[in-house]
Amino acid sequence: MTLFLGSLQLGLMYGLLAMGIFISFRILNIPDLTAEGSFTLGVAVSATVTVAGAPYLGLAAAFLCGMAAGTVTGLLQTKVGIHPILAGILTMSGLYTINLAVMGARSNVTLIGVDTLFQRLYAQLAPLTKDTVKLLVGGVLTLLVLLALIWFFKTHLGLCIRATGNNEAMVRSSSINASAMKIAGLAVSNGCIALSGAIVAQYQGYADISSGIGILVVGLASVIIGEAFFGRRSVTLGLVSAIVGSVIYRIIISLALSTNIFPTYYLKLISAVIVAVALSLPAVKDGLRKRRIRREG
Repeated sequence: MTLFLGSLQLGLMYGLLAMGIFISFRILNIPDLTAEGSFTLGVAVSATVTVAGAPYLGLAAAFLCGMAAGTVTGLLQTKVGIHPILAGILTMSGLYTINLAVMGARSNVTLIGVDTLFQRLYAQLAPLTKDTVKLLVGGVLTLLVLLALIWFFKTHLGLCIRATGNNEAMVRSSSINASAMKIAGLAVSNGCIALSGAIVAQYQGYADISSGIGILVVGLASVIIGEAFFGRRSVTLGLVSAIVGSVIYRIIISLALSTNIFPTYYLKLISAVIVAVALSLPAVKDGLRKRRIRREG
């Protein structure tokens, strides 16, 4: 039960990350590698502002900083003409130095003994257990962001971003600024990713410069696992499936590590294998279908 509860708590918080990856990977069709840098940026900003005594402001600041990081990647892609993958790598690399600067040139910042968002809510919601409070925080925050994104992608700007991802040539022929749409979409995407890092930092009680290593694989795994259950039918369902996939992913990882078959340091390898298997499923199904047709023919 403890394993499931912990997986649910983390799954909901990393659901913000999954939604951010879904926006860039599925809606914009852009392989954005900024995620590893923007997630750590959210962790660093949240921890630093929380130490200064403003944990709630830390979440808002992390979101805005994440949007700024996404904007830089978008500008590199659209205004300078750098390939999307290389643009993400450049921003991610630059963010390493920025993240260290935000953390005061330290590789980690501890939040032990600091008045975090969770510590405040433990006192305010005293009758509830700490695990319940953590679950509520993750659930409420993720739900609010989910509803905001569903609303956003039904507005004119959101629809233009979706159209840009579907058919950029058509959007440009319709006198819509496709470059601006890409920048806006990447800004929102990385804002969500940084917000995920911000709440995770306060949840785990520390910030580390290496927090974002391999985080892109985690987000992709969540998106792909969610699509395996819900399919790819709409943006709203896609966002919901990303959150569900994040929870399922966390449960799978927890179960794999709790069996003692794999040591803890196998986490990234297990994540990579899950993504590889999930991505290969369509090709495997197509191959089996063609083989069946040949046999029947």
